[in-house]
Order: sequence, then structure tokens, then C-alpha cells
Amino acid sequence: MGDQSNGNRGKPLIWKVFGLQQKALRVHRGVTQEQLAALTERKYSLSTVQKVESGTLRPQPDYVADVDKALGADGMLIALSEELTKPGYPEFFQEYADTEARVQRLYTYGAHTIHGLLQSEQHARSVLTARVPLLDEDDIETRVSGRLERQALLTRKPAATLCFVIEEHVLRRPIGGPTVHKEQLDHLAACARMRNISIHVLPTDVDTHVGLDGPMTLLTTDEGRSVVYVEYQGGGSTFYASPKEVDALEQRYAMIRSQALRAPESVKFIEELAGAL
Repeated sequence: MGDQSNGNRGKPLIWKVFGLQQKALRVHRGVTQEQLAALTERKYSLSTVQKVESGTLRPQPDYVADVDKALGADGMLIALSEELTKPGYPEFFQEYADTEARVQRLYTYGAHTIHGLLQSEQHARSVLTARVPLLDEDDIETRVSGRLERQALLTRKPAATLCFVIEEHVLRRPIGGPTVHKEQLDHLAACARMRNISIHVLPTDVDTHVGLDGPMTLLTTDEGRSVVYVEYQGGGSTFYASPKEVDALEQRYAMIRSQALRAPESVKFIEELAGAL
């Protein structure tokens, strides 16, 4: 079977760079993709070699070491390992992830989902598995890893101040089934007990509020810059950065938060939901 090229739209550029380096070395050595797969110590599949070479799969450290040795690259491919170990995010999300990592303060309103910073591993995997168009298994695991790595922000020193307003109906949806759902609720309650985190449940019986336009995240970076991030259907996102736009959305967020339960009441509510499962 010859070389196979898959679309790599939305994948990190470093994946493509590595794939091109691998291909150039392989061709220089006169080795086919099938032969390279057979030469690796861990006997990676032909499909894995093809996906890495096309830039659609992040090479894991063991793979990099194996291929570097098999192609006699003398550490050339291993030199890329530091960049490759960075989480693989969709292209539209990368700027947000970079901004999130250096926030002093993050306030968010979740109208449809639990924020990625608060998701348990199994909950995150269930969410990503349900995505349409479907992600392949490698993409799912890469994105789960990236989501979990972002959660270093929860315990970072110096601590960031984090506030989450979550719609009640979001907490009631049993994503992943009862066991995964209970684990997620327990995880939320544990996060809510951390000194730098407050979680507020917005009850469904609040008949109307100013958050009906959808979710948003307000961020203040370590440079003191304030921005608002909004995602929308189709894999797109927008940053609002002008003082006028940020001020309007900060006012909106403050009103949403004022209609939510206080933090202690919210923790009790989440614990009662988990206890009923």
C-alpha cells in the first residue's frame, strides 16, 4: 500500500512538521511506510505511520523514539518531542487555551455544558465521543489529554480566581450514564470546595435571564488585559476585547450570577444530585 494522505485541517502545525520530517527521512532511507511500521520496536500499525506522516495524529513519545531509531535519525525527530507533548487543540481553540493558561481571573457561564476545566476524564471522553462529525479514537484521546492538562490552572500557584455559573439542567443531564454522571458531580463538588473556585447553580425555575444568548467566558490575563470568549456552532469562536464590548458582557455576567444560588447552596445542591444516583 502506498502513502496515504488525510486532511489535517484544524490540527496543530507541529504535527504536520513532524510528519514531513518523518517522510523526508523515510524516503531518503528508501523505506516504505509498511517497512517503517515493521521496523519500529513496538510494531506500530501502518495506519498509525500514515496518520502521523499526514499530520493528522500526534506522535506520542514512544513512537517518536522508535521511529527516530528505526530511521537512524540520530535524535533529529526526538528534538521535536517537547513541542509534540503540548496538547493538541482544534485550531479555533488554540488562542483561547493560550490565554486561559495565564489568567488571573476567569468567570464563565455554562448554558449547555460543564466547562472543560471542571470535567472529569470520563465525562470529557463521553462529550467528545458524541461529537458530530465523529472524531476518531486517536483524536478523542488527544483532546481528552489536552482538556485534562488545562486543568493544571485549578491548582496553579499563584492561584487564579475562578468562578463558574452552571445551568441546573446541565447538571441533570446524565452524560456518559449514571456512573460517569455521579463521578462528574462528585468532582464538581470537590472543585467547589477549593478556596480559589466558586461554583453557582442557576436554577431552572428562574424563568428568564440575560444569559439566553448563550455561554461566555470572561478572562483577565496576568498582564491585566480583559477579554470575553464565546464559542458557537460549527467549530468557531470569537474574542471580544474592546472596553465597550467587555463592559457590556461583564454587566450581563454579573446579572446572571446574581440570579444563581450562592456557592454553599450550590455545593449542597450538587451533592444532593450526586447522592440521588
